[in-house]
Amino acid sequence: MSGSVLIIDDHPVVLQGCRVVLEDAGLATIHVATGVEEGYQSFYRNRPGLVVADLTFQDSGLTGLSLIRRIRALEPATRILVFSMHDDPVIVARALEGGAIGYLLKDTPSVDFATAVARVQAGEPYIDHRLAMKVAILQSSQRVSPLLALTGRELQIFLLLSRGKSYEMIAKYLSLSYKTVANTCSSMRRKLGAESLSELIRLAIRHHSQS
Repeated sequence: MSGSVLIIDDHPVVLQGCRVVLEDAGLATIHVATGVEEGYQSFYRNRPGLVVADLTFQDSGLTGLSLIRRIRALEPATRILVFSMHDDPVIVARALEGGAIGYLLKDTPSVDFATAVARVQAGEPYIDHRLAMKVAILQSSQRVSPLLALTGRELQIFLLLSRGKSYEMIAKYLSLSYKTVANTCSSMRRKLGAESLSELIRLAIRHHSQS
């Protein structure tokens, strides 16, 4: 491999692990960042050809989705590989629509990580084999999932609802106010056509059981 890469993740162990694999693969110029704004500023200064990024940072929701869009808006030719724990096909589809051309789960063996980086760096799509079929089914469905219309924050809260989290628990987990969570759920109800909170929760649980 050649060229430069920017790794954006808020876990030092992940950053170090990625760096080791990429150095072994021959990438000499490696930049790292631990948050969305730091990552964007590093990208702005260094303009690497490849970005490896997580989607969530410090419990602040799926802010990596907006970061992908900002990077692609600045440099459309940039190759972006998402390296994340999120295996929900809707999240994967959102990342790909935002401009990523690769998506890999964090429990992937290092040899597969190196392969994904090489493929994405060459401009070839690479989707974790455990996700590829689910994403293909979602994207080829005649009825487009209304979840694709949700913002990153809305989608994060929707997924937490599917796991039985209350407003209070979600607010604490995402460092948001109770009112913000409640207002976000009201917005989701309008977008998804749910007449009540209980119906929204049922939709979330149904999606979780099918994903």
